[in-house]
Amino acid sequence: AGRRPQNRAENLTKERDAKMNGGEESAVADFLQILEEHRKNCERQGKYVEAEIAKNRLEELKLHEENRRKEAMRSRQIAERLGVEEAHMLEFQQFNMVWDKKMEAYEVHAETLVEAMKVRHTKDLKEFQRKLLQKQARPKFSRELLNLRNIQEHLAKAKDYTEAHKMKLKADALEAWEIEKWRNQKQQEMFQQEAKFKHSKQQELIALQKRIQTGREEQKKRRQLDLERLLQRYQNVKSELEAQQNLERMRAAKQLQSGAFMNLNRRKVK
Repeated sequence: AGRRPQNRAENLTKERDAKMNGGEESAVADFLQILEEHRKNCERQGKYVEAEIAKNRLEELKLHEENRRKEAMRSRQIAERLGVEEAHMLEFQQFNMVWDKKMEAYEVHAETLVEAMKVRHTKDLKEFQRKLLQKQARPKFSRELLNLRNIQEHLAKAKDYTEAHKMKLKADALEAWEIEKWRNQKQQEMFQQEAKFKHSKQQELIALQKRIQTGREEQKKRRQLDLERLLQRYQNVKSELEAQQNLERMRAAKQLQSGAFMNLNRRKVK
């Protein structure tokens, strides 16, 4: 839609130039007709010197008109080719601007997704650790420790406090060792479960990043395909214009060879 006003202005300019060229060609044709009549009158009246001058002048004007037409056509065709090049450059710049914005928006969205997942993973890990700590139960003591505690109680009931104290020290030492062993085992289990949890979250993040990379590659492919279509359209327009201009030059050359311009003038004289 943005090109329509410009196209109308270009069309008006072409119409104005065509009218100006048509007026100029008409004036030249009228002058050639007058000069041709003068040459013929001189020939009929036997004024051969003046007829020779008129003939030479006609040839000079014909050559001048041919050169003028060639130059006008050359200038117009150059302007047409430049117009195609300019339109292509504008379209190419617009293409890059649109695609750059589209790919930038994609990267911003991808970064937002990654950061959101990392935040969620941190929150999930804290919740997972909290639940692991809540799941810890009291250790299950060995039969040996339970037996020592029973002996300790029997000795105390029997008022053999010295032996009961010895047995208590032995049982306390074994209990402390079993608790420490249990804590180490639980800690190791927690580390393993936490590592497994972290690994699953890392795999989830890697999967997201792979999807993002796949989308990025698809965007690059679509951009390349759109660019190839744009370049192909440009080549088609360029080739069509070149064919039209070649045909115009061939027709102009054929007209000059056949002397159509002068023949037309001579028909007007007759």
